[in-house]
Amino acid sequence: MKVSIEHLSRLARLSLSDEEKTRFAANLDSILSYIDKLNELDTAGVEPTSHVISLATVVREDVPRESLSREEALLNAPDRTEKFYRVPKIIE
Repeated sequence: MKVSIEHLSRLARLSLSDEEKTRFAANLDSILSYIDKLNELDTAGVEPTSHVISLATVVREDVPRESLSREEALLNAPDRTEKFYRVPKIIE
């Protein structure tokens, strides 16, 4: 399958030099050739997978505990009022 590098670069809004277009065209052709080779494989008896290795949850148990006090939470704030973080105004 032939894909136009000019078309792809236009879709991606990239300006490529002639040297880059030549190099990327060769890379893309080799990638597409490899995909064609993979499409020749018989995968009729292979179950689809989302991951090649089994995944285990690595998060800790959710245990209720004391949270930070307001003073502790505001301790490292670069700018604050008595009770709140102070941030720059973003809406005019």
